[in-house]
Amino acid sequence: MRIPLSILDLAPIARGETAASSIAASVALAQRAEEHGYERVWYAEHHNMARIASSATSVLIAHVGAHTSTIRLGAGGVMLPNHSPLTIAEQFGTLEAMYPGRVDLGLGRAPGSDQNTMYALRRTPESAERFPQDVLELQAYLAGETRVPGVDAIPGKGSRVPLYILGSSMFGATLAAALGLPYAFASHFAPQMLQPAVEAYRRDFKPSAQLDRPYVIAGMNVIGADTEDAAREQLHAVRRNLAIGLFGRGQSLTDEQADQLLAQGAGLHVDTMLTHTAVGAPGQLADAVEGFRKLADADELIVAHQSSSVEARLRSVTLLAEAMDGVRAG
Repeated sequence: MRIPLSILDLAPIARGETAASSIAASVALAQRAEEHGYERVWYAEHHNMARIASSATSVLIAHVGAHTSTIRLGAGGVMLPNHSPLTIAEQFGTLEAMYPGRVDLGLGRAPGSDQNTMYALRRTPESAERFPQDVLELQAYLAGETRVPGVDAIPGKGSRVPLYILGSSMFGATLAAALGLPYAFASHFAPQMLQPAVEAYRRDFKPSAQLDRPYVIAGMNVIGADTEDAAREQLHAVRRNLAIGLFGRGQSLTDEQADQLLAQGAGLHVDTMLTHTAVGAPGQLADAVEGFRKLADADELIVAHQSSSVEARLRSVTLLAEAMDGVRAG
């Protein structure tokens, strides 16, 4: 039996494309993932980022849900400090009512934005300090056991949408263990604390009504193509796009300018983010993914297919599934 594979989709807006085309690509990606037996597709909340169209996470999930049938869909994650627990309980309770048994709710503590955007969201830096209490309040709404007298989430009450704690540090690992919730580590862009965080989570885990044993989801990047050369060429484009997104200050830069950014120091930052990245043809993907699974001590892998074009991402989805099916068959 192959390890469960899932997808993290940031709904990227490629150069020259629109949010509408990005959302259409997300539908196609989820449909391809469903066809090839992926466990779930998650969408991450980001704000004020010119190349990411997943800011209204619950709306995107609702749209993709209407164009798929069986694959689980969810947030990976909702940045809870940006919202009231009641609002998120209502949103995901609505999604669960629409797509019963298919909805996940991953929760993150980071703002997913900069200071000015936090102001625009009417949040403060102190909002993150309430994260553990807000998780418990949200969980209670979904269980129909409200902590706020006289206030219920409708829809949402009694839906028990499964919660996941997201993180890239010891904080998330400790919280997930204490609450008995699954833990998803963001090693696809923040690899440094992966192993100690997973070890601490497994060691300190306390069973809960949702989960009786630890469950770890680890993130990695995949760039799969029919040949290694094609995959390496796509990796170069991905590195350029990351450099522009992180250091381009919102400018529309050429490939040559992106290469200059990489050479001037952005390359080190980008390559650190891409530490856990499988690049190549199917056989190489299978070896890299299996090696990462062991390193991460993961029960499930959530993959960001990073290729720059929609067609290349869809092909990567197919090739990885087929490669891992071959491992299972072998």
